[in-house]
Amino acid sequence: MDLPKWQAVLLLVLVLLGIYALMWRGWRRRGRKHDLPPLVPVPAVAELPEARLSAGARYFGTTVAGDWLDRVVAHGLGARSACRLQLSTEGLDVVRLAGSFRIPAEALRGARHDQGIAGKVVPPHGILVVTWRHGDLTLDTGFRLTEPDGHDTWVRSISTMAKRRPEPAEGENA
Repeated sequence: MDLPKWQAVLLLVLVLLGIYALMWRGWRRRGRKHDLPPLVPVPAVAELPEARLSAGARYFGTTVAGDWLDRVVAHGLGARSACRLQLSTEGLDVVRLAGSFRIPAEALRGARHDQGIAGKVVPPHGILVVTWRHGDLTLDTGFRLTEPDGHDTWVRSISTMAKRRPEPAEGENA
């Protein structure tokens, strides 16, 4: 069957638009799948507490804890971006153009090195994974520091903060 060129182009455009619409629908459904409360906003710069640690990083994404492929996209958590991390007594501030948020100190559950998160794989121990609690879910959020040698310091500091919190509430999956 020989189609005129304009019909073939039109058919291709319609197929591509259909694929794009299905992808968009899937992304929206994934956003509704994890019914999370709003994220804690980062306060204005003048109101930020003194940082214990601060570093530039790449935000790779957030997943449900224990499942590095179950990406959470609600509230902009699915958008990879450059960011600035600041750890203080208040918690971990993630400052980024794609939507800044704070992980309060009482929500921190720990930190570790890992090789992959949210479909992103790097050399061994290349990702700083912060485990935290938000709403009814325990989440893992992955970062790659611009200075990867600093991962150990971040893991120790966040793990220490997580150990100072009260014991998990009954029914919480820590």
